[in-house]
Amino acid sequence: MSEKQANSEKRSSYIPASTSLPELTIKAILLGIVLSVLLSAANAYLGLLAGMTVSASIPAAVISLALLRFFRKRNILENNMVQTCASAGESLAAGVIFTFPALILMGAWTSFDWVQTTVIAGVGGILGVLFTIPLRRALVVDSELKFPEGVATAELLKAGEQGVKGAVGAIVFGGALGAIFKIGDTGLKIWTGVLEGARRAGDSIVYFGSNLSPALLGVGYIVGLNIAVLVFIGGALNWYIAIPIISGMQEWPVYEHIEGAAAWNQFVVPADSPMIGQAVGAESWAYTIWSKQTRYLGVGAMVVGGVWALVRMFPSLIRGISAGFIAYRERRSGKSHVERTEIDVPMQWVGTVLMLATVPLFLIFGWVTSLWWIAAFMSVIMLIAGFLFSSVAAYMAGLVGSSNNPISGVTIATLLASSFLLLAVGMVAPGGPVAAILIGAVVCCAAAIGGDNLQDLKSGHILGATPWKMQVMQVVGVVAAAVVMAPVLTLLLKAYGIGSIAVEGQTPLEAPQASLMASVAEGVFGKGLPWGIVFIGMGIAGVVIILDLLLEKRRCAFRTPVLAVAVGVYLPLELAGPILIGGVIHWLIHGRHKNREQMEEEYSADMRDLRLNSERNGLLMAAGLITGEAILGILLAIPLVFAQGRNPMAIGGGENSVLPVSWGGAVLFAFVCLALAWRAMPRKRSG
Repeated sequence: MSEKQANSEKRSSYIPASTSLPELTIKAILLGIVLSVLLSAANAYLGLLAGMTVSASIPAAVISLALLRFFRKRNILENNMVQTCASAGESLAAGVIFTFPALILMGAWTSFDWVQTTVIAGVGGILGVLFTIPLRRALVVDSELKFPEGVATAELLKAGEQGVKGAVGAIVFGGALGAIFKIGDTGLKIWTGVLEGARRAGDSIVYFGSNLSPALLGVGYIVGLNIAVLVFIGGALNWYIAIPIISGMQEWPVYEHIEGAAAWNQFVVPADSPMIGQAVGAESWAYTIWSKQTRYLGVGAMVVGGVWALVRMFPSLIRGISAGFIAYRERRSGKSHVERTEIDVPMQWVGTVLMLATVPLFLIFGWVTSLWWIAAFMSVIMLIAGFLFSSVAAYMAGLVGSSNNPISGVTIATLLASSFLLLAVGMVAPGGPVAAILIGAVVCCAAAIGGDNLQDLKSGHILGATPWKMQVMQVVGVVAAAVVMAPVLTLLLKAYGIGSIAVEGQTPLEAPQASLMASVAEGVFGKGLPWGIVFIGMGIAGVVIILDLLLEKRRCAFRTPVLAVAVGVYLPLELAGPILIGGVIHWLIHGRHKNREQMEEEYSADMRDLRLNSERNGLLMAAGLITGEAILGILLAIPLVFAQGRNPMAIGGGENSVLPVSWGGAVLFAFVCLALAWRAMPRKRSG
């Protein structure tokens, strides 16, 4: 077994363990810091505006490849270090924007305090790195998890290093398609990015929706059919069963009259007047039910799924921690030599930094609550929840990728648990919700970085990087981003407003996750959460776990990991559409390869080579789709910021898109699907 694993690891490493190349160089560190700051700032804006951030690993790798070409001495592992540092900044931005604005919305803060924001975000991110170091071998080396962005980043860097025309062509072609889509949708507004609609059926709702994102198509291709189907099933449970049932049980809402002539004149423009008293649209009502009620099915499922994932990982986790301590003792005694590609940050350093990092958080908790025993209690909750959900986030990053990792879901689970525990020891509003948000902020940053850490370590494992150096670079990226988060958020707050905090003449940034966090924290202490729905979600997770155990017992190839279903339940159904299509394309092509190999055993060597080449082409094309959309998503933030939130490039917009409804985008999306399938098709070499 161990020999097999060793052979597998050697095959998967682009740079052999016996070869040592410069990794932590000055130029890699400086470039990584600059990109971490820039990408974290851009993603903070995008996340507050749209509620989603993009994984920066692939964009950072592309930028690094371009910039390091100006240096005579460079190597692929330096590029890997740059993207590791930069992606840490993007991930930390997600953790910050999902939680910290909730303190503004609750009235606990009036601006983003630099010291508290920097310390909480920075220490939370460092904890995310520390918590997931022992998981590297269990999840990256020994498991079958895909880590889609990590694999795509490694393939991109290898193609850039080799200068292979076909490989670069696949990436460039995919990147161009992804970029064109992003420009047409978000930039020029030529079409809308989602094809969806809903109809009222009595008091119920019939909904259909699919995002037209090439990046999500690429993610689906990389994760494969099994996970893609489960994510879609989770969404279908919510949107085709839960939402219609709840809609049928409730009175259909109408646009309400506004009392008083003054209020009417002040708030209702003439164009809105005919809508007063009319029924709310089916699509709007469906999203209202999802955001305020059925989304909590996913929260309940994630709570159970998170605990179950940790239970399942526990033996591997213990082995990983034990192996780390054993390796450390053996290295010190000179009894054994551990290969370069298997050296993590030593466990004694992990423990020491972990204890030191807890101190500033304890001091902040004590200063905010003025109760030091509560601060100690909060620190314990934070450490337990941080480790649990960093592990879960790392697992989910391997399952569905960092871009689709529902960090806000695990943060809600943290808020629920910490709020109940704080209630049990006597904390009440308004201090209770603030304390819960602070714990959630640390855990959210830790979980975001935990998922990114293992995603990057997967890339490093494929390339042959040194794990401990990557882990150090993660910390560098975290610190660089943490330092600029407070000024960036304060600027956005003052320029546009956030959530319910409006600025005159500006459209406030919605900050949907932070608004949800504030609602959850205040709802627990005010007894305002849909607990019945949360418990039903837990029950759904239990059924999925039992089904997975039965499939495991029967040795079925198709499995039902509960977190994949929970992700689908929690996210809008339209995001699952392109993921499913990507998974189907992968299955149609590579399933056919497998059948042909069985039928033509005499050509097994040729078929094996054919399959590997086609898989590589498809993977690189998928990586290009993710790359193009991600880079343009970040670049488009620049003119939006300078134009004060308006879009100076738009020539259409929303329902007034140049192409009718979303059908123009749907036709182009179908072309991208065909292009991906064509690139992934096996081709016999002529001659």
